[in-house]
Formats: sequence, structure tokens, C-alpha cells
Amino acid sequence: MIACIRRHRWLVRGGSFFVLVAIGVFLWVRWRMQGPFREYRVDTAFVSGGPETRSEGFEVGVAMRDITPDLDQYDSWVDVDGNSRFEPEKGDTWEDRNGNGRFDFVWLGGFHINRPAQGVNDPLWVRALAFRHRGTVVALVSIDVVGLTHERFIKTRLELAERLPELRYVAFTATHTHNSPDTMGIWSHRPFPSRFDEGYVERVMGEAREAVIEAVAGLEPVEVTVAVGDLEPEGFVRDSREPLVYDRVLGVARFARLDGGETVATAVSWGNHPEAMGSKNPLISSDFPHYLREAMENGLEGEHGMEGFGGTCVFLQGPVGGLMTPLGLEVPDRNGQDVHRQDGVGKTRALGENVALRAAALLRGPAARRMEDHRIGVAARTIFIPIEGTFRIPIMLGLIHPGWYGGKARTEVAAMRLGEIEVLCIPGEIYPEIVDGGVESPEGGDYPGEPVEVPPLRPQMRGAMNWVLNLANDEVGYIIPRTQWDTRAPYTYGRDEAPYGEVNSGGSEVAPIVHRESLSVLARLHEHLGGAVR
Repeated sequence: MIACIRRHRWLVRGGSFFVLVAIGVFLWVRWRMQGPFREYRVDTAFVSGGPETRSEGFEVGVAMRDITPDLDQYDSWVDVDGNSRFEPEKGDTWEDRNGNGRFDFVWLGGFHINRPAQGVNDPLWVRALAFRHRGTVVALVSIDVVGLTHERFIKTRLELAERLPELRYVAFTATHTHNSPDTMGIWSHRPFPSRFDEGYVERVMGEAREAVIEAVAGLEPVEVTVAVGDLEPEGFVRDSREPLVYDRVLGVARFARLDGGETVATAVSWGNHPEAMGSKNPLISSDFPHYLREAMENGLEGEHGMEGFGGTCVFLQGPVGGLMTPLGLEVPDRNGQDVHRQDGVGKTRALGENVALRAAALLRGPAARRMEDHRIGVAARTIFIPIEGTFRIPIMLGLIHPGWYGGKARTEVAAMRLGEIEVLCIPGEIYPEIVDGGVESPEGGDYPGEPVEVPPLRPQMRGAMNWVLNLANDEVGYIIPRTQWDTRAPYTYGRDEAPYGEVNSGGSEVAPIVHRESLSVLARLHEHLGGAVR
């Protein structure tokens, strides 16, 4: 044996080398699994005062920051066949503006990989609202991106804690526009190697931080008007997956100065994918929220127009899972004559303006009510969700949503009370049937039985207006009712193939956990409030 080893020393050396490589790979994977801010947890519940303080003053501040990429700082390209994919093998060409020998594009997030931007239709924004009652300060931020993962917000919160010690809690949401740069590392040219622009994400979060600071600095006394109405799906949204359940709740708020009555801000929440520009769109855009916000601020001219409210409008994304989409939808123009069937700027503008018209009518109609309870409250908690399927390995290796906790990912749920506005923060794209009812257990589902996600969430909320915000503080993908999970034949609702959704979900256990923990933070918030209005 010894003689054999002496004759084949190269085997020993080679074996030692492979052992060292294996150890190195193991240690690298373990390191990648840790993720940033590993020990960070949220477990908080507070309220600004008891019922006797409800009439004390309510303050709001607002700020916005432009996060539109400067395309002059990136390479340009020519799309010879107009398919919005960069394919040099088909004749697409590019200009190496910085001379580094590689194509540096703004890769748009959503739809499919390898979609570089070629222009700007409208700016992208961070828009922040700050609220104060009896010294308690919280903030709510909307960002025109396709999505951001939890560790990004943790970093920004820690930075804000140093700059704004009075800030008790801040929630971030993404509008989920499919015409913004990839901010998750999924859509940048190709998965491996990726050309993800980390610098752009750092810029976005830096602007979000500064917007919060400015909004808090600008806090001023306001009077608040809230209005809620039913928004029928026809002409506004299509559900691309059975069961057909929509977000029909359009919630609107106006914050007006006590001194003078001018609008400080308006806020609109409703659920629909901002993808009306279509999958072949090469232009940066916030999609329909742009036209909605512009109309709320500046009004619409013409016979079928409206007077604007002034101030800054903030759009807050509602339930979009399911899938709530304008694709394949006919959207009537506000002129009462034209109908927009093709994806693009026309449909996008019409959709945003039509939502604004309905929101304005609510604020100026009998549904509007003046807010009288000014208390602020928050209940928030870190949770852990099992990860399966498509994203298990990328998350384990820290390529996206870094941080691996024994087969689970860390995320967060929160309930907020902003006067008489109650807000539930959902860390992904939740199916509307979990929010408003209608979860089914169809034949062919992978997990038959009684629906798990009951009761629905919104009826458990106690605000005069109840917002269920999606992509809040995280993006864990589609949150699909467990009994509707469908990856194996036979498929549900008579389909010949598996439906779209599961491929972009954390897994079949995500919805039950998010639902349960959402009910928990709502109950905790209500306990601290000691009674709340309907």
C-alpha cells in the first residue's frame, strides 16, 4: 500500500487539491448563505395615544426624488427587428460610449430578461409621506421600481435611525412598474453572468433615504379627507388566472393645509400591474401611475377633464397577484370615443387618467369624509417563509434576496394606522381572493382541501379606509392560495398546462404564513388602539 502511494504521489496531491477546493466551496456557500444584517429583526407595536387624544393635531410632510437613469451615461444600441431584445447575432449593434469593451445598458425589469432601455417616456420617482401625531413619527414611501428585496430596506432603515431618531417606523413599497431598471438582479441580460447595476440600486435607496428626511423636515398641520369607492374591472383591469377575483377597492386621501387649505399631498391606492406599455416597450416609464399622478396634481383639460388638486400625488400599489393586469384589456379613452386595445403609451395614458377621474370624483363626492381620529399606530414583525422551486438555489447562494435561514427567507409584515387610514403591508404580490374573499379549492390542485387563507384580510381591518399594500418592505413574488397551487397534472379549471404564477413565487407555504402573520399584526395593532372606527 505504501509503495503504491509512493508510486502514485500525484493521486495524493490531486486528492488533496480537490479536498481543499471542496472545503473552499463549502465555506464560500456558507458565507453566501449568511446574507447582510443577519441578526436584524422587527418586533414592535405602538400607538401615539389613547382614544382621548384622537382629536389632537395631525401633521403630514411629503417629498419626492427623481430616480430616472441618465441614458447618456450608458451605452446605446440599435434593435434591428424591434423585439426589444439585444441580439448581436441577429444584427443588433451598440455604441461603446465609455470605451470599456462591454455593453453597459439600462436593463428593464419585468416581463423577460435582456430588454435594454432606449429612451425615457416619463420620469421615475421616489415619493415619501411622513406623518406625526403627538410626537410619534412614521413614514410611507412609494418607489417607481419593479421591486426591491428586504435587505435593501434594512440598510436604509439603519441609516435613517442615525439621521432621524424620532422616526419610529418607515414602510417602503414598490409601484412594480415593468418599465424601470432591474433592481432585483433577475432581468439584467442573462442570469449568469449577470450585468446587474448595483450602483443604480444604491442611488435609488439613497434618494429614498433623503426623501424621508425631507418629508419629516416638512411636517405641517393638515386636515385629511378620505374616500373609498368600488372600481369595476371593466376597462380598468383583467384577471389572467381563475378564479376571477379583482381588487375593486379604490382608496383616496387628500392632505390639505390647515392654514389656507392648499393640498400638501394626495394618495391613491389600487391594485394593477403597471405594464400597460407592453412587453416590447423600450422606454423607461412608471406606466399608468405617471398619468394618474399627473392628473391628480395638475388636472386634465377638455370636455371630459377634471380640476387637479395640486400638491404631490403618491400612488401606492394594491393587491396585484392573481394576476391583475391591463394586458389584453380594452381601455376606453376619456374622450368617450376611442378605445385602446394595443399596449403602449395610449393605453397607459388612458388607464391612468381614467383612474384619476374616478379618484377625483370620490374625493369631491358624497363618499368623502373628514378624518377625525388622528392617532398613529404600528404593529410590525419579522417572519420567515419556506422557499421552494425556482428561487431556492439563487436565494441560498445570495444571488437574489440574500440570507438563508435553514430553508427559509426573512421578510416582514406590518399593520399601520395613519389616522383613520389603516394600512396592511404585504411583502409581495398577494392574490386578491386572500384580501377580499373568494379563495377556492379547485379540482386538480396540488393541495386539495378546505381553503387555508380564511378569513379574508381586508374585512378584518378597522379603518375608515383600508389599504392593502403590495411589494411592501420586500418582494417575495406571488402569494398564491395554497389550495390553488398548481404545478402538477391534472391541472385546475380544465387547463392543459400549469398556470402562470408558481414559477415566480417563493412557494406553496408562503400564503398561509403571510395570511396568518398579517392577521396577527392587525390584531396587535387593534389591541394597542383600544378600539377603532369603521
